[in-house]
Amino acid sequence: MDKPSKNQVSLRGASAKEITRDDLLEKVSQERELRNYTRRAMAAAIVIQKVWRSYNVTKIAAFQLQEEWKVMVESNALSITRSWVSSSLLRPFLFFVTCLSTRCQKIRSQDIHCMQTCFRILLESLNSTDPQKNFCSLAIGKLEERRVWSYQARRLISLCLFILGQCDNSHPANHDIAALTSLAIRFAVVLTDLKGWGKGTSDNNVHDAEIAVKDLVQFMGSKNSGLYHNVRRYIEKLDASFSLQMKATDAQFLITASALTLALRPIHAANLNELSQLEGHYATEQYCVFLLTIPWLAQRLPVALLPALQHKAVLSPCFRTLLILKDKILKEILEVDKGKVVSYSKTMPQVAWLLANVLSLATVSDYSSWIPRKFTEGLDYISYVHVTIILSENLLTWFENAGWIKNENQEFQTNFETSAESDTLLCGTQTNCGFLKMSYIDSFRPVYQQWHLMKLSALEKDAFDYDIDNQMPKNMESFGKCDLLDVAYYYSYILRIFSALNPVVGSLPVLNMLAFTPGFLVNLLRALERSMFPGKSDVAKDNFLSGNRTSRNKDDGVSERKQKRVTKDGANKLAAVLYKITGKGNVGYTGAVDQPTPNWVEEDSSDVWDIEPLRQGPEGISKDTSCLLHLFCASYSHLLLVLDDIEFYEKQVPFTLEEQRRIASMLNTLVYNALSHSIRQQSRPLMDAAIRCLHLLYERDCRHQFCPPALWLSPARENRPPIAVAARTHEVLYATPRLDETLTFPSMGSVITTTPYVFPFEERVQMFREFINMDKASRRKAGEMLGPGSRAVEIVIRRGHIVEDGFQQLNSLGSRLKSGIHVSFVSESGLPEAGLDYGGLSKEFLTDIAKAAFAPEYGLFSQTSTSDRLLIPNTAARFLEHGLQMIEFLGRVVGKALYEGILLDYSFSHVFVQKLLGRYSFLDELSTLDPEVYRNLMYVKHYDGDVEGLCLDFTVTEESLGQRHIIELKPGGKDVYVTNENKLQYIHAIADYKLNRQILPFSNAFYRGLTDLIAPSWLKLFNASEFNQLLSGGKHDIDVHDLRNNTRYTGGYTEGSRTIKIFWEVISEFEPKERCMLVKFVTSCSRAPLLGFKYLQPTFTIHKVACDMPLWATFGGQDVERLPSASTCYNTLKLPTYKRASTLRAKLLYAINSNAGFELS
Repeated sequence: MDKPSKNQVSLRGASAKEITRDDLLEKVSQERELRNYTRRAMAAAIVIQKVWRSYNVTKIAAFQLQEEWKVMVESNALSITRSWVSSSLLRPFLFFVTCLSTRCQKIRSQDIHCMQTCFRILLESLNSTDPQKNFCSLAIGKLEERRVWSYQARRLISLCLFILGQCDNSHPANHDIAALTSLAIRFAVVLTDLKGWGKGTSDNNVHDAEIAVKDLVQFMGSKNSGLYHNVRRYIEKLDASFSLQMKATDAQFLITASALTLALRPIHAANLNELSQLEGHYATEQYCVFLLTIPWLAQRLPVALLPALQHKAVLSPCFRTLLILKDKILKEILEVDKGKVVSYSKTMPQVAWLLANVLSLATVSDYSSWIPRKFTEGLDYISYVHVTIILSENLLTWFENAGWIKNENQEFQTNFETSAESDTLLCGTQTNCGFLKMSYIDSFRPVYQQWHLMKLSALEKDAFDYDIDNQMPKNMESFGKCDLLDVAYYYSYILRIFSALNPVVGSLPVLNMLAFTPGFLVNLLRALERSMFPGKSDVAKDNFLSGNRTSRNKDDGVSERKQKRVTKDGANKLAAVLYKITGKGNVGYTGAVDQPTPNWVEEDSSDVWDIEPLRQGPEGISKDTSCLLHLFCASYSHLLLVLDDIEFYEKQVPFTLEEQRRIASMLNTLVYNALSHSIRQQSRPLMDAAIRCLHLLYERDCRHQFCPPALWLSPARENRPPIAVAARTHEVLYATPRLDETLTFPSMGSVITTTPYVFPFEERVQMFREFINMDKASRRKAGEMLGPGSRAVEIVIRRGHIVEDGFQQLNSLGSRLKSGIHVSFVSESGLPEAGLDYGGLSKEFLTDIAKAAFAPEYGLFSQTSTSDRLLIPNTAARFLEHGLQMIEFLGRVVGKALYEGILLDYSFSHVFVQKLLGRYSFLDELSTLDPEVYRNLMYVKHYDGDVEGLCLDFTVTEESLGQRHIIELKPGGKDVYVTNENKLQYIHAIADYKLNRQILPFSNAFYRGLTDLIAPSWLKLFNASEFNQLLSGGKHDIDVHDLRNNTRYTGGYTEGSRTIKIFWEVISEFEPKERCMLVKFVTSCSRAPLLGFKYLQPTFTIHKVACDMPLWATFGGQDVERLPSASTCYNTLKLPTYKRASTLRAKLLYAINSNAGFELS
């Protein structure tokens, strides 16, 4: 069909542009919608006009009625009857007040006088002894009178509460409203109290009056009255500074007391012993939502009024309502937060203040200092603990959503001078409590008082069978014991809240209390054992150690919530381990710290240290066990910081060494398996605490061994990755930035970073060499690698000035020192020494410069006063010219030696190495640095008398270059005397100065030089003693069998040659020191390679030096006179063909003691 032409002739006979059918329908639809919109707009305008006219007419009528009411009141001031009050006074009054003030949510100044007049008349009527004049007598009158009275009384109650919400005593301009509030709130109190009705009732109708009052109180507790909303508005305007100054005669005090009276009356009126009524008890729910969420509630109110809020008749219903209606109440609190547009970064949520007020009201404080002293009398402890747990868990969820909880798995350092009563202001939570300057965290003072924990721990378990999953308590009258698990949840959540709120001090106040409460940690460990090994007997720890497998009552264990129970195999296996360690039933450790190490479990039995219930990490244990473990690790790691070696090893408090091994094995298994798998963010607090505690135990074991080596290796015994794979994973972890640390922990990379000791030391040394090989490969790929020869860094070193020449020529190279260096020596006589440096002279230079610079007489380093004479920076080095720069250069020298695999004959102090590894040193490490100072501090710590008699202050005297300097350990320390109360602070301040502050500038300088060549992540594979081993080699002796098996013979020598046989016989008879000197003579290093001579490059070689002698000389008993020589660049010993062992011994000893190399050739 042909398409129609664009221009067609219409039926009207005119040419027009026609539209399509779809366009026509769309146009018609749009016109219909326009007409509908116009119709709706017209209807809306009519409604608006109607409402406005109604409002305007009502307002005009209200104004007129108000004027008429004023005239009427003035003319009838003396003729007051109950019917006149109801019909003539209240009906018009309630109408115009509602229209002019209540609906506008603002009291007009013109209405204040009318309201005052009305309330005066009403109070006068209520005080009347004539029933015909008493307004309340209508409540017991005829049915219509009762109905009208009930309606008007409710309206009056709502008006009084509205006036209360408008009252603000902080502004002097609101004096009239304050006076009105005083009248209104007084009237409301009298109206809702049957005793205040005067003679308006008789004995015959008391029951009807009680019903009327009860009905009025129930209305007051309902949502329609606005009671709790307006009381909250009033209390929020109170300032804490005025509450301490408020007297019982002040008008503000009376208003506040009356407001609280009204708020508590619906709660007192309810019968909460009947569980059927609890679900519908709206008043208690609103009390929790609106009043208990007021910031600083207890601090805003006068002290005299707090006992009313702390009474068991108020707290118990609130706690029980929170437990049963927790989901509903928390949802309503969240709605309040949304209504206030709570910002995550500027204020605290309502649930935080609910928790804070619960803690404050549950304890009685010394109100002059606000320090809690005891629990409120008659407190329902079980409900209190469970309410705190629920609110804390909800608050932590809010913190996580707000991003307040960050990763705490960092190097742990503690400032012992930090006060537990820090007034740090948190995240803008500062209120108008100007004078007190309190922070939110101050509300938690009760929880870190020792009496608080002791009371909760001492409670006996009652029949209060409570399930958190919205199950109703079986016994509402629950006063009695709290389960240790409940206390663990309580403090575990509190610790996390402290850490989130105060990153500087953290949970230090709570940890101080938990760690030093007698018996608490022991009870936690027992609960942990019962939780992880539910089949284990709980008779005594010695029976447990001896492998007693008596089954225990199921009711004695820690109840598990929503978790399956684990098997008994882990318990039996752990008991078997401890039995194998001790070899007897009852074990007691009575020896001193220096006692020989006990016989450990054999290496092939290391699997017994791998605790089966923890092999899945935190995902494999229940929530209860996780909570107990978190609290135990956090508390015990804090105690380990201050627990000295005498207490740990000799007195064995709080745990025996067997228990310490058990703890270490549990944590080691948990941490390894957690880091080997991806774990949830929820497990991060547990892992942070477990890792911290495990590190402290491991470092103590490194300093003085109490665990078998197999314990640390056991978790990774069967599934360790190959060395190359582990090394590359570690490097990728450090090279790749973590974009989102909140999701999961990395896997094997974190194992190597966090718990490298699960790999044997030899494997970690191989891993270290693999890191260096990878670095050399990357530098070679980038064109940075320089080998021996013309492109190497050439230096000329005078034998007598080796340190100065090395510093001058190499210090400026920095990380370029990784390149090869070509050394030419100038002898002490000024002549160039013979020989070409193919690596041997470089090694000799590094060992010789270390020998000269680390010598105590040079002044840069000194030796510790311990028997092993380890190296520590000399504090007087800062007075030497370029002292710190020289120490930084020595860090590069040590780094170069580690980078090239060259061993140095020196070991550093444990404390100094701790700084290089980025770790903090604690009190007991002072024994490795200065035993005398450590003994003196232990004497002060355990001194039974008055320490003040020792005349100590917070200063330390330091002597440098003949001058004495007094250094204050804290600001104003010379004026602070050491007492029994602060002696622990003094002890740790001294230790902190000696171990950390004093050597920090030198260790930082050395660290800068060292890390120019060695990455910090590589160093963290080792502990302090292992670092020294990495630097100086293995044993202080040479394994002759290992050396012989890895020796090459050239020049005609074979293993069966006579001279070679004599050689091995001679060095086997050498003293260890002489064997070391021989190895240094040949290789320029006195120690064997850490992994054996198999890894010595080039291979240790003995080259034949033929010496022709006349036959008569041989028959005459003469031997070769030539001395042995060495080529250190090829690790080659040039050995003449000696015939007798005595000659070979004498010549060899002469050569190795001559301190010469090529010159002997």
